[in-house]
Formats: sequence, structure tokens, C-alpha cells
Amino acid sequence: MTIAIWITLIILSIFFIYFLSKDVIKHRKVLENVSVVKTALIGFVVNFFDVLGIGAFAPQTALLKFTKQTEDRILPGTLNVSNTIPVLIQALIFIQIVEVEPVTLISMLLSAAVGAILGAGIVAKLSVKKIQLTMGFALLVTAFFMLSGQMNWIQNGGEAIGLNGGKLALAIGANFILGAFMTVGIGLYAPCMALVYALGMSPLVAFPIMMGSCAFLMPPASAKFIKEGAYNRKASVSMAIPGIIAVLIAAFLVKSLPLNTLRWVVIVVIIYTSLVMLKSGLNSRNQEIIPQSKMKHYI
Repeated sequence: MTIAIWITLIILSIFFIYFLSKDVIKHRKVLENVSVVKTALIGFVVNFFDVLGIGAFAPQTALLKFTKQTEDRILPGTLNVSNTIPVLIQALIFIQIVEVEPVTLISMLLSAAVGAILGAGIVAKLSVKKIQLTMGFALLVTAFFMLSGQMNWIQNGGEAIGLNGGKLALAIGANFILGAFMTVGIGLYAPCMALVYALGMSPLVAFPIMMGSCAFLMPPASAKFIKEGAYNRKASVSMAIPGIIAVLIAAFLVKSLPLNTLRWVVIVVIIYTSLVMLKSGLNSRNQEIIPQSKMKHYI
């Protein structure tokens, strides 16, 4: 079963790399004016700590906002596209080394993917105002889950490596919703880890489930953002490449780091960024995103 998942992830990786490369090459003469150095550093840092369980979306949003490297309207697409390959690599590593009951793993991965496919098509067409307000709220939700972990509000889980019956149905339904939320910038790691704990599964099992869920949902969801032109091409590529290197370093060379203080810093930064995003959304006009495929009608 692990081999089948591996083969599927490799196929998804090839599909995504081809789809992204084709789009970037096609638009190579009109790439965005962003700093390759800044975005590369952001990609490396957030993916390094992503492997260690902090998550990438929320701190990445904060850093991109602080350095002014992309527009709010295309943040969801940029987050998904830039982290797809690094997350696929994480999934390949953790699904191999951590045992999870096959039915539980596969059903949760597929439900997250279906949720993301349905969600990405909607998010890619949202107005700037709606994206700002949605992401502001999403960051608050992420901060809450991180704070819950820091304060031990989330129970410590159990020893189970699989689910059945009502608990499995609940996990499938919840992961479907988390997959859809992933496309608006709510990172899946923290809420998925909370879900795994709450259902009495081993904390270690959370890693292949949450990384595998993201790996299955992000290629098709990101493909929708790419198709709509709702992402920052230059920033995405310049964050993805160092992100891959960071994942390999964190997974194979770094066993553990004192992350408690860093998590508190990240929580504070996320809350601040959330408030800034909400303020921007409340003050902005309801400007719509125009898909690139329809742009010619407005010129």
C-alpha cells in the first residue's frame, strides 16, 4: 500500500512540475517584480520549520506581507503553488517511516484532495476584499490551534494508528473541510493534528496524515490556481526551490530543535498579520480577480 501511495505521489509531482513549468515559461517575459533573495529566504525558512510541525502557510503569509512580495488577492494561490513540491517530498518521507493503518490514511488523503479541488475553483475567483477578510479570519483560526497546542488545551491523543466506524467517518468529513479551507490560506497542519489527537490516535501518526493530505490536495488545487493565473509566478518558483532543500535538511540532518519559544513568536506574528489583513479587507473595495483566460476582454 505504501508503494502505491509513493507511485501516486511521484505521478502527482511530475504532473505538477510539468503544469507549473509550462505556465512559467509561457509567461516568462511578464514575470512579477519581486525579490528573488527575499522570497528564496522565506521559502527556505518556512519549509524548514514546516517539517518540524510549525506549518508553513501562516508564517509565510506574515513574511510575504511584511516584505511586500505579493498582492493579497493572489496570496492563496501563491501559498499553495510554492509549497506543493516541498510538501510532496515531506509526504514521501513520512509515509515511508511512520506506520498508519492503510484505510484510514488513504480515505483521509482522498477526502482532503476532493475538498481542495472543489475549494480552489471558488477561491481563485474571489474578490480582493473577500480574500483579505477570509485570510484574516483563517490566520486567527491557525493562531488559535497553535495556541491550543502550546497551552495543552488539545488532549495528547492515544496509541491508535487507525480508525473505524463513526470515528473514521468523522475524520473523513473533517479532512474534506480542512482540504477546502487549505485553498483559502488556512494551513492544514495545526487543525489536522488537533483532529488526530481528539480522535485518540498517536501524535506521530499526525505527520504522515497531515503531510500526505496536503500532498494529495495541493497539486490539483494548485493546478486550478495556475490555470486561472491567480498566483505570483516568480515568487512561487523562487520559494519552491530552496523550500525543497530546506525539507531535505530538516528531515535528514536535524532531529530536534528548541521550538517552544519560536512557536510563541510565530503565534504573535500571525495574530498581528491577521489583524492587518482584516483591516485591509474592511477598508478595501470589493474588487474582483480577473482570470487571465478572460483578461483579453478587459483590455
